[in-house]
Amino acid sequence: MNYAQGSVSFQPGGEGDWVTAVPNRPLTTGDNLWTDRDSRAELHIGSTAIRMRSETSLTFLDLDDRNVQLRLSQGSIILQVRHLDDGDVFEVDTPNTAFSVLQKGEYRIDVNGNGDQTLITAFRGRGEVIGGGYSYTVVGGQRVRFFGTDQLNYDIADLPRSDDFDDWAFDRDRREDRAESANYVSQEMTGYEDLDDYGHWRYVAGYGPVWAPVGVPVGWAPYRFGHWAFVRPWGWTWVDDEPWGFAPFHYGRWAYVDSGWCWVPGPVFVRPVYAPALVVFVGGGDFDRDDRRFGGGPGVAWFPLAPGEVYVPGYRASRTYVNNVNVTNTVVNVTKVTNVYNTYVTNKSTNVTQTTYVNQRVPNGVTAVPRETFVNARPVAKNVVQVDPKQIAQAPVTHVAPVQPVKASVLGAGAPAKMPPALVVSRPVIAKRSPAPPPPPFEQKQTSTNARPGAPANVRPVEPASRQPEVARPQEAPRPQEPAGTPCPQQAPRPQEPAGTPRPQEAPRPAESRETPRPSQPVRPQEP
Repeated sequence: MNYAQGSVSFQPGGEGDWVTAVPNRPLTTGDNLWTDRDSRAELHIGSTAIRMRSETSLTFLDLDDRNVQLRLSQGSIILQVRHLDDGDVFEVDTPNTAFSVLQKGEYRIDVNGNGDQTLITAFRGRGEVIGGGYSYTVVGGQRVRFFGTDQLNYDIADLPRSDDFDDWAFDRDRREDRAESANYVSQEMTGYEDLDDYGHWRYVAGYGPVWAPVGVPVGWAPYRFGHWAFVRPWGWTWVDDEPWGFAPFHYGRWAYVDSGWCWVPGPVFVRPVYAPALVVFVGGGDFDRDDRRFGGGPGVAWFPLAPGEVYVPGYRASRTYVNNVNVTNTVVNVTKVTNVYNTYVTNKSTNVTQTTYVNQRVPNGVTAVPRETFVNARPVAKNVVQVDPKQIAQAPVTHVAPVQPVKASVLGAGAPAKMPPALVVSRPVIAKRSPAPPPPPFEQKQTSTNARPGAPANVRPVEPASRQPEVARPQEAPRPQEPAGTPCPQQAPRPQEPAGTPRPQEAPRPAESRETPRPSQPVRPQEP
């Protein structure tokens, strides 16, 4: 989430507590968001923007490198889908429809407060709607209202005049279209659109184009002004305070050039690979247990990786992932990545003793805090501990943070926040594809790593009807008129479309419809 206005609440997947949503917190499968009255939020998944209106409840049923499945039980969202590869899935499930994006474009989905009506507006593009046992196609320039549940009805109209929510979303689109940073990084890099307003690009020999932030606080260093959160499946994840603080802390590398820090994004790839924090931790032996170094208790220290240095995940990952998360984020020799993988993953070595890291010796490059600050998602900058640079330079380093999470690590830095209405949270939705299993609560995960959660209780696969509906003869859709009464509802064969659009057909039966959906694999780190 890169933008929030008003009161926006967040519930990590599997947890019962709601907290204030914090910008730059990565979202993943099972997470819930609620925008309260007079509030808005904007999220990005690569080049795709999701914008939420007030009093909107949104859940990530599934989220990985090829699948996005959202649960919209109430409220309004606008989707700007700029890129859609073959095989990519983007699905929005509502109480009476399952909407799938078929082409890149811009779409709006509205669900009323009772959950029995869904409005789907296609400004541009093409999508498929499944509900009541049948499938329908919605094309650019149409607005279709679906109402009913088991018996799905519809009415159709041209695009209405834009409202303030549309205008806000379109203005945000234009801002992204003008982004200079798109000349230096892939548009599939989540968060790139926020760089232009807070820094400038320049060329540095040996690195190529680099980006330098402006207006940062005194004593600023990468991975210092923010907090740590424990986000599954990756584990320890950096959440930065700056409004531009997503892309530079999950992609690329940081270099100290001409007495200042600059971000080096590396090669431009269509699908850059996300990492929770591109850092190395200082610790091991007696260093992180020496109470004298961290203000009377154990501590944690870290520094950013420099260009060409290999990132080794602290979570389980394949050789392919480790290779891709490095070569898409910095210029590095593949053989070097392989050697590092063999040493620290295959051979399970945790202490890095034979590698020289540039930023470990940069003045003010290492950040250290008491362990309580780290695990409780407290502001790092307010709790920094000064450690002797000579000790830092000589200390062992590790790719894994030497601490265990607590529940506060999962909830993050947000204060307790307003919950959405219970009826909205529990309202079931229709789903075309079986979603990923919800994550277990943190306490259960800690005590039982073998737990196998079931399918979400408030999601049911669509059931095809037993017969084909009668199809009305296509005719010109009437323009909406000024208040002359509510249009007469029709039994839905499908929304009207331009000539050549496919006829409605029975909705395909999900792989598992009446049986409990088989749990799929948990969300994995991106593996192109």
